[in-house]
Amino acid sequence: MKNLIKKLSPPILIDIYISIKSKSYGWKGDYPSWEDAQKDAVGYDSIEILEKVKNSLLKVKNGEAVYERDSVLFDEVQYSWPLLSGLMFAAAKSHGKLNVLDFGGSLGSTYYQNKKFLDNLDDVHWNIVEQKHFVDVGKKEFEDERLKFFYNIDECMEKKKPNVLVLSSVLQYMEKPYALLEELLVFEFEFLIIDLTPVSLKKRELLTIQKVNPSIYNAKYPCWILDSKKLEIVFSKYGYEKIEEFKSLNGFEVKNEQNITIGKYIGEIRIKNDKKNT
Repeated sequence: MKNLIKKLSPPILIDIYISIKSKSYGWKGDYPSWEDAQKDAVGYDSIEILEKVKNSLLKVKNGEAVYERDSVLFDEVQYSWPLLSGLMFAAAKSHGKLNVLDFGGSLGSTYYQNKKFLDNLDDVHWNIVEQKHFVDVGKKEFEDERLKFFYNIDECMEKKKPNVLVLSSVLQYMEKPYALLEELLVFEFEFLIIDLTPVSLKKRELLTIQKVNPSIYNAKYPCWILDSKKLEIVFSKYGYEKIEEFKSLNGFEVKNEQNITIGKYIGEIRIKNDKKNT
């Protein structure tokens, strides 16, 4: 588990700026293996991406901008209301306390997105496990009493003991997404919130390359369009009951280079069966 972070997803939520009619970026290909997809990948460990995200989020932190996503600044917050509802639900069930592990959470994009609401809770701990170079910057530039950064999940669980797991736009960028999910769920989080996760409309998962709009930054990542049935098998194995599902980004569709819909973005709120009445 301590080496898991070395395989963590790239620092990207979702490029919603992708035009489904564009032939220059979007989701392309149907690769037979992760190794084959990686041969066409660019920018996984890019320092340029880190610098863009850091500079944008520093403006949000310092009150110079309102909201950041994928290093792009906005003049108003674009909420994922279902995700926020999941966070508030977890806090209500935990007597007003919110203790989150945001796995692959960049430098705190989701935290700052929802900070207005989190500030009204008496007890908030937001913990991010990320790639080493992001954690280095996070500790130096962003860490405070509530927002913490960790190099691996073992350290985070030992020091903070979060009971809420947030997986926002992360599973699809992992080499072995279902195995990762299993490794995380063994920690028996009481609450699980999934957002910005593409599932296939076919009878199997697809492995593609997602090319980011170059106006944001130059990067191409291997990206799974996941099998919802395989995900459900893992959730059931570890006793996670779905209490709500939602269309992430209003059901944003994943289209390939032929402009054919191959998947859609979803979100879910789940709770551990044996703790749902506590």
